[in-house]
Amino acid sequence: MEHHKDHPGQVDSYLYGFTFKCIPRTGPLIKHPNHEAITLGRGVNGLWVEPTPGLIIGKLKTWMNVAKVTPTRIPGYWTHKYGPTITVGASPIDGEKVLYHLHGGAYVRLSAHPSDFTAAIPRGILQHTDSIRRAFALEYRLSSSKPYKVNGPFPTALIDALAGYCYLVNTVGFAPKDVVMAGDSAGANIALALTRYLVEYQGQGIDKLPQPPGSLLLLSPWADLGISHDSMPTASSLQFAESDYIQAKGGIDYARNSFLGPFGLGAAVRNPYISPASLDPSLSIDFKGFPRTFIVAGGAEILYDQIICLRKRMTRDLGDEVTYYEAEDGIHDYLVFEWHEPERSETLDAIAKWV
Repeated sequence: MEHHKDHPGQVDSYLYGFTFKCIPRTGPLIKHPNHEAITLGRGVNGLWVEPTPGLIIGKLKTWMNVAKVTPTRIPGYWTHKYGPTITVGASPIDGEKVLYHLHGGAYVRLSAHPSDFTAAIPRGILQHTDSIRRAFALEYRLSSSKPYKVNGPFPTALIDALAGYCYLVNTVGFAPKDVVMAGDSAGANIALALTRYLVEYQGQGIDKLPQPPGSLLLLSPWADLGISHDSMPTASSLQFAESDYIQAKGGIDYARNSFLGPFGLGAAVRNPYISPASLDPSLSIDFKGFPRTFIVAGGAEILYDQIICLRKRMTRDLGDEVTYYEAEDGIHDYLVFEWHEPERSETLDAIAKWV
């Protein structure tokens, strides 16, 4: 099978636990929208988000220079609740909440475009939550590595996510307290890293960094990019390997290496921006200053152990500000699967009450 060299996340002979046999040189199986262009379509509300180089300071600037990445403009897509007419990018009404969604895909695949299956998350939240009329999803740059073109290692997605957040607050005019920042899987990893950056560097930078969001929604968060949770015989990565559709080996190794880039596997052990649930004793971490948080886990997903670890650490610092919801038979990131009922609707209802 021949892969598309520029966008390796778009084609894979082993995709989400299913193996495909293809005739050589048939070309890409799946072609996703990406950060290079706004992909048009019926009802698609896309626009360009400008970079925020003046807000990249401290550790983030150092990491950016090491990785040799630069800020750039990227697409974002608005999704509106069915019914009311809302101008794209219109200023919020007083007290209006907005969902800021960062999609999953192990940092190497999928898209913020409304046609992507991860769009089922913002669409579902809009359907179930009366207090949110619109959602904004950011087409952050994906990571890739050899044998493909090397692109987008850490902290590329974090830099892009910062630009998207600043667009909502500084350009559209949402108050930080009214932003519900949501991420699923790798997107939740970005949401955690962005919140940490906003907390640690509050009020700094040439243009003054905005305050953290008022709420954080973490859906099946990928919270340990290392393997510290995989060594026990009862590890969820082993226990649920047959029932979950993602695998702890194989493609995840490519995703991990692509994302970590020049920082190597050591960063997945001790960097709180990358692995806030790492069990390695060298990791020093707390969640002081983080907003109220809702964590969702599937009881049958391979990331279960690290999600529980993340919940414990956040609860230690935030107490009752952390709400945890578990779907007993849920697989990883089950909210993207509209057939995953009744767990999906029950979870969306719980999120709506929390919002």
